[in-house]
Amino acid sequence: MTVIEIPDEQAAALEARAAAQGLTLQQWLGRLAEEGTATPAKPLKSAYGLLAEYGPAPSAEEIDENRRDMFHGFGEDF
Repeated sequence: MTVIEIPDEQAAALEARAAAQGLTLQQWLGRLAEEGTATPAKPLKSAYGLLAEYGPAPSAEEIDENRRDMFHGFGEDF
């Protein structure tokens, strides 16, 4: 048996969490330990290259040119 010293408030909080699941503190900690040793989940697929099918991003010059085209004459009618 291993003894872990924690403040009484933390011990009470852990006991309350265990009781909420209908378990003793020892049973709850045992389940918690078993979950930690389970096989790890499959790693998530990386987002790297997610938008690669759309080609390279526009350059800063292309963005500036598009802004000039979009806002050409904006506000001249007021």
